[in-house]
Amino acid sequence: MHNIDNQKEISLKNYEDDAKHHAYVECLSHINPSDAKQLLDIGVDVEENARVGTFIQKDKSVIHCKSKQNGIDVMGISHAMEKHQWLSNYMWNNISPETDKFTYQVKEKPHEGYFIHAQPGVKTKNPVQSCLYIAKDGFSQNVHNVVIAEEDSELHIITGCATAPHLITGLHIGISEFYVKKGAKLIFTMIHDWGERVNVRPRTVAQVEKGGVIISNYICLRPVGSLQMFPTTHLNGEGAVGRFNSILVAGSRSFLDVGSRIFLNAPHTRAEIISRGIASGGSIIARGDLAGRVAGIKAHLECKGLILNDGLMKAIPELTGHVPGVEMSHEAAVGKIDQQEIEYLMARGLDEDEAISTIVRGFLNVDIEGLPAGLKERLDKAVVETQKDMM
Repeated sequence: MHNIDNQKEISLKNYEDDAKHHAYVECLSHINPSDAKQLLDIGVDVEENARVGTFIQKDKSVIHCKSKQNGIDVMGISHAMEKHQWLSNYMWNNISPETDKFTYQVKEKPHEGYFIHAQPGVKTKNPVQSCLYIAKDGFSQNVHNVVIAEEDSELHIITGCATAPHLITGLHIGISEFYVKKGAKLIFTMIHDWGERVNVRPRTVAQVEKGGVIISNYICLRPVGSLQMFPTTHLNGEGAVGRFNSILVAGSRSFLDVGSRIFLNAPHTRAEIISRGIASGGSIIARGDLAGRVAGIKAHLECKGLILNDGLMKAIPELTGHVPGVEMSHEAAVGKIDQQEIEYLMARGLDEDEAISTIVRGFLNVDIEGLPAGLKERLDKAVVETQKDMM
């Protein structure tokens, strides 16, 4: 696991590992209005329209959970373990509890997490939505998530993470294990909206079988204390595909160490990692790691960063070919906005601030596959608000 440059070591002793129980909410539209606003900002539809399932966890309590489509299971991980004895074969199969102190914390002091499962051949009509929410100040939320897309299934998940408006400090540790079986497809979109002094440590590993597809979209536009994540995907079956997209903004005092790593272990596997980052008073370390282990694979890595209002932007692309016959490429660029682009827009009637805002907005508006129209509109609005804050 990568160390965080120039960051003080996080002490787990600074966080509480217990929180009060929150009551279950039968109808999500009746949720506390302030909580509802936070959920809306990260893509949760409290009316549950165009959603086939919902999982909401507040601190350590599952406060709402349902599936509206046959063949799609959505439940808390403890309930799932009681209901499905076979799930023990998946828990901690991808990630060892001994990986680091954060994984060990989740093993020793677990606070639920979700189990989302598409049965063989079942394809979701609309996305499953989930949210992991922290309301207690100073709380360490330790969750373990398992997602399984069985053979020839198709599963789309929109998951958001956020904190209550009053919260000052907190820690989120999320262990996520993804299993994409033969011919299955998983689209996983994560939107983070943490507080300015919240530390976040996701630990994610995915296994993809023959002909399987995993598409991962990660979006973090709001300030966060520190974020360190390096999800790893193993493309184990012939023709498996992995595509990872990330959009990152590091505001003042934020520190983001974000990357993706994909191992191409079988013939004709394909991988792509695309990253866009803006350092606006904060720091971003954008990592990408592709490893081609057999002949006949194709992989591409692209990382582009802008620096506004000072800040640090570091791109670390890595390509590793283990045998002849791999086809791998990368493109990395870090810099400022091109003055010629600003002058071009000003010549067409925009003032300088408007020109810069237009360029920033275009830079962040990366086309993300699989987003419902309503969520795409909200994200476009968030991008506009973000670029205004940066200016």
